[in-house]
Amino acid sequence: MIDFNKDPFEQFDRLLKEATEKQIPEANAMSVATVDEKGVPSVRVCYLKEVSQGGFVFYGNYNSHKGQSIEQNSNVCLNFYWPAIWQQVRITGKAEKISAAESDAYFATRPRLSQIGAWASHQSEVIPDIDWLSRRVQEYEKQFDGQSVPRPPHWGGWRVIPQEIEFWFGLTGRLHHRYIFQRENTTWKTFMRSP
Repeated sequence: MIDFNKDPFEQFDRLLKEATEKQIPEANAMSVATVDEKGVPSVRVCYLKEVSQGGFVFYGNYNSHKGQSIEQNSNVCLNFYWPAIWQQVRITGKAEKISAAESDAYFATRPRLSQIGAWASHQSEVIPDIDWLSRRVQEYEKQFDGQSVPRPPHWGGWRVIPQEIEFWFGLTGRLHHRYIFQRENTTWKTFMRSP
């Protein structure tokens, strides 16, 4: 369960470690919900790469539907769900771009094909067919042959600074436990919600 006297980031780390130790596949996978300029919501699965500087970090293409939505409305919601242990964490907050140096450092650790793909893919845009994408990959493989692949300027990370973190523990009879941490300036207001 959750201890309201502890930092919510420490408690998140404990739950993520528990999910990882129990070999839940892709325990760092999370749903990322955004709202576009027309107010239309969209959700997709991304991977949490780190928790740092008071936020949750993930990466992607700044020109994608996700990236453009965040640019226009920085309010996002993240959700981790681990059904095998009947737990989830919901994080509501604002996304901000991380520094170029942080994005560069992470990009350098990615597999080479993923690095090439970041150049080749116009994420979320309509393409004529799969051959078009294959040709783009080949073009960039040739362009960067024999050298390290630099990070494209349209690719990088976001840090979600939470305004609220909810820890959810499923129980029989749907009498779930919901522990809430709500940011109030530099402190956290804590309470429970009815299931």
